[in-house]
Amino acid sequence: MSDPIQRPVVFLDFDGTISRVDVVDAILDRFADPEWLRVEQEWKAGRIGSRACLAAQLALVKASSTDVDALLDSIEIDSGFVPLLDACETAGVRAHIISDGFDYCIARILAQIPSAQQDLLNAVTVSASHLEPEGSDRWRTAFRFMEEGCAHGCATCKPAVMQALNAGGAPAIFVGDGLSDRYAAAAADVVFAKDKLAAHCADQGISFFRYETLADVAAFVSAGILRETHEYR
Repeated sequence: MSDPIQRPVVFLDFDGTISRVDVVDAILDRFADPEWLRVEQEWKAGRIGSRACLAAQLALVKASSTDVDALLDSIEIDSGFVPLLDACETAGVRAHIISDGFDYCIARILAQIPSAQQDLLNAVTVSASHLEPEGSDRWRTAFRFMEEGCAHGCATCKPAVMQALNAGGAPAIFVGDGLSDRYAAAAADVVFAKDKLAAHCADQGISFFRYETLADVAAFVSAGILRETHEYR
């Protein structure tokens, strides 16, 4: 059990959690050869990890940076994200983004946040896969977060990143929505889940709070419930 006087650390997935849709899927739907769907099935079946899956899928994308940027600019952010960061700052709780998704996309989408609120992002570490344009219509990927040590072949080894960013062993809170979040949920002390992650947690007997928007998580942080509860696994 973690020391109850320690303030927790909040770890947030990005695609489908902070962004309203899965950003990578949106890019693949719009710009990739349909072969990406077969690769996706290989990942869902557990035959490949998300690192191999994403590398293969992004190799199938053919789009200029202008076209990708236009798509990214159309993707909305969960309306509760800024209130959550504000609640974390007020409570003295650190917040970090950990994602299998891509830094290029995350930076572009987070730039939508008004300049008056951009200061809230300054303390937020983003640990994600790397994406950059290559030539006129191709994209290069790299996987920089625990690429060699992840037993599951994840694009970003979320449990390892969580441990590295929380070396003091404070209660770890994870917020996510998808199957790629399952290892992070298993490693967290408190889990907020929706959609496929909620179904996985229910199936695996992992206790969690169900949320609809990040405003629900912000309310918990503001109320001090997460810092005060002793019911950490």
